[in-house]
Amino acid sequence: MTETEANADIAGLSYEQAREELVAVVSQLEAGGASLEQSLALWERGEALAARCEAWLEGARARLDAARDRAGRGDAPEGDAGA
Repeated sequence: MTETEANADIAGLSYEQAREELVAVVSQLEAGGASLEQSLALWERGEALAARCEAWLEGARARLDAARDRAGRGDAPEGDAGA
C-alpha cells in the first residue's frame, strides 16, 4: 500500500476530525516505542492530516474574506435575499 492509498481517507475528514487524529498521531510519536517503519507511517499520516487542517483553515479564511468584501459593498450574504 502506498502512502497515498494509506492516507486517502483524510480528504473526507472534517477539520475537527483531522485535528483530533493529528493530536493522537503526535501523542503516539512523542510516546515513542514504535518501530522506525511505524514512526515513518505515523509521521506521513501526521503531515497529511496537518495539510488537511490547513486546507480547511484556508477555505474558512477565504469565506471570511468574501463575506467582509460583500459587507463592505453592502451586498446581502448568499442565501439571505430579502430576509
